[in-house]
Amino acid sequence: MSKERRIAVVAIGGNSLIKDKEHQTVPDQFATACETCRHIAEMIQQGWDVIITHGNGPQVGFILLRSELARHVLHTVPLDSCGADTQGAIGYMLQQCLYNEFLRRGMKKQAATVVTQVVVDKDDPAFQNPTKPIGPFMTKEEALRRKEEDGWDVMEDAGRGWRRVVPSPIPLEIIELDAIKALVDQGFVVIAVGGGGIPVIRLEDGSLKGVEAVIDKDYASSLLAVGVQADLFLISTAVEKVALNYGKPNQVWLDKMTLEEAKRYYEEGHFPPGSMGPKIKAIIQYLEQGGKEAIITNPENLTRALKGETGTRIVPGS
Repeated sequence: MSKERRIAVVAIGGNSLIKDKEHQTVPDQFATACETCRHIAEMIQQGWDVIITHGNGPQVGFILLRSELARHVLHTVPLDSCGADTQGAIGYMLQQCLYNEFLRRGMKKQAATVVTQVVVDKDDPAFQNPTKPIGPFMTKEEALRRKEEDGWDVMEDAGRGWRRVVPSPIPLEIIELDAIKALVDQGFVVIAVGGGGIPVIRLEDGSLKGVEAVIDKDYASSLLAVGVQADLFLISTAVEKVALNYGKPNQVWLDKMTLEEAKRYYEEGHFPPGSMGPKIKAIIQYLEQGGKEAIITNPENLTRALKGETGTRIVPGS
């Protein structure tokens, strides 16, 4: 890919699509997505070639719940198909929001979604130790019945009820990487690896098969950023900056970290596994494999963060 261009992978989190429990409907998601797309269009207007990645946790949960409620009249939807469904639906949402925003700004740009398969290792230890809760809450009795009848792995989720848990294996290869690169080279804004990508394994003959798993979206975005040799890996999340001792009296907001500092703080346990941990780990992986710069901030501060006015910037060295 030509190096005079600046390529950014922008990973948008759940709050870029669903603000809160009161705003979960499809029109609500459209409205929130369009807000985020305004900030991304601003970035594109500044000359960035952008690849957008996104989460899909709540949307997959909705499909699974619908599937459960309708299982007496219709077949249930396998988890890999849920991933594909949400990539299409959220991709459509972002494409339309961007189209309208480009029109408003008089920009000759188009967005395209690539339904993306991501290879995981069939022997990944995650398959022996499923930890990722998905779908609706159940009673203990219902959970144990589904374990017996359907072979589900189930566990209690933080005292809120029982849920199905699935493996979260490490992403190894993005099948559609060449298609994504070709679209970026042609000037398209690309939406890819939605929800971490559809997890697939390679069989003995080299063919692919979908598996019941969920790939961490930040790890998949990092893999993509390395694959396209992105100049910037930007993670848009719920907070304006990253903090040490988050939520404690001695909390400290961080404007900048080096790769070494990020690794040290990560090892010291400053970034919990359920929130900031995977984001920092994904950035560490990107920078260790030749990445130039990463930023973490919230959607409304994307433009200011690019100017260096806010957000947390993580760079390879001092």
